[in-house]
Amino acid sequence: MKAIFLLLAGLLICCLAACSKEDTTRTSNSAHPPGCRSCHADVRHVDSSHNVACTACHQGDNSAREKTLAHTGMTAQPAAPANMAKVCGTCHAQQVETCAEAKHFTLQKEVNLIRRHFGLEPLAGLTTIPEHSGPPKNKEQLVDDVLRRRCLRCHVYTSGDKYPYVQRGTGCAACHLRKTEGKLESHAFIIPSERQCLSCHYGNYVGSDFAGMYEHDYGRDFRSPQATPRPFLRPYGVEQHDLVQDIHRQRGLTCIDCHSGAELSGKQAAITCVNCHNPKSSTVPLKNVRSENGQLILTGRQDGKEHPIPLLKHPAHAQYGDKVACQVCHAQWSFNDQSTHLLLSYSDDTELWESLAVQSSSEAESFLNGDEDGPVMSDALTGKSKPGIWLQGYNLRRWENMLIRQDKDGVIKVFRPILDLHLSAVDENGAIIANLDNIVGNDDGLLPYTPHTTGPAGLFYEQRFLHLLKEQDPSYTEPVQQ
Repeated sequence: MKAIFLLLAGLLICCLAACSKEDTTRTSNSAHPPGCRSCHADVRHVDSSHNVACTACHQGDNSAREKTLAHTGMTAQPAAPANMAKVCGTCHAQQVETCAEAKHFTLQKEVNLIRRHFGLEPLAGLTTIPEHSGPPKNKEQLVDDVLRRRCLRCHVYTSGDKYPYVQRGTGCAACHLRKTEGKLESHAFIIPSERQCLSCHYGNYVGSDFAGMYEHDYGRDFRSPQATPRPFLRPYGVEQHDLVQDIHRQRGLTCIDCHSGAELSGKQAAITCVNCHNPKSSTVPLKNVRSENGQLILTGRQDGKEHPIPLLKHPAHAQYGDKVACQVCHAQWSFNDQSTHLLLSYSDDTELWESLAVQSSSEAESFLNGDEDGPVMSDALTGKSKPGIWLQGYNLRRWENMLIRQDKDGVIKVFRPILDLHLSAVDENGAIIANLDNIVGNDDGLLPYTPHTTGPAGLFYEQRFLHLLKEQDPSYTEPVQQ
């Protein structure tokens, strides 16, 4: 009886296997119904303004039933710089034309700040930085290489570094579509959120200070995460100190409430504090600001909330307003990363860098952790890897002591050591290449900037700048406090 039962069970299993195989074969041979969504059912959240056929942007054949035919002539990234004019530009011609000349596209200011600092001729922008083959032979080639492969990693021609909140689209998609860990969250085109801005403005650059973020030191002994790794331990590449946020952010404002598209495209002058807090009686500074019974009210572009704008009333504004920049008194902290050392290394010896394995660069981090066979780094413009990797370190990373000095226009401002750069290069044996050792620029590298860490001025705000007023005018006397 037992033998008969086992025989019947075996026959049943064989029949089921045959049926399963038959069903699989029938399914694989059947054609899909026409239309992109029959395969891409996971594409969701298309916004109402772009609720059109997939082929309107991606091209291809929406009537085909077979993958190869459906993808013929398809454009995978229609919003990328190479495609945005012919795709996005069909509906948004003016915006695309304006963006092509915008500073966020060209990075002309950033490129030429560094080139002039090292005594080199200015360029038209990012895409005109010369590309050189092989190890650098002189200072100019070294500067060009650090620009292309280490400094300028945040621009619309690249999809960002391989950290969760840094990966983004390119071209129009860099600001108007949202990704996490390189995956598109939805096809809904959005007004740029703070996340979009911080995908470039992170790593101790203006923008991350607005959110109260300051990178830890790279050194292993100085990185002590204060949060659980949910959802990510290092979403921007390096653990962050949680410092006080800008008061505008505390009140619920975001970047685009002050920085409009017209400003970012260069069609409108940059907004300043006094544009809103001490405007001329006949002007309204921003499109999202209105005047009502003598009171300026800003409407948040993200949440629609109304924010009354306080006007300048303290007598110090009248007394010092033309001599001292607002943030000298109102900045709560500032970026002060002194002496940035950048080494272009062709050596595979990583022993000296073990404690600095976190570099705010996934490629450098991968190399120092032994995940790569040798020192290679990609060109941020072409995406192609080439020998040699840029490693980075600092003499000092602090935020509490602001650098305050007088600018060329006579106004006292907050400064930071943006161009305090030291460039070196070593070959595969660790020997200096072509005397390229500790190359520095023409000055101390300090430049004025506006910390986005606004808050109330303290009781002793004058102590930040009175000594500089005395240096300007020895006859200057401090005001008598009432």
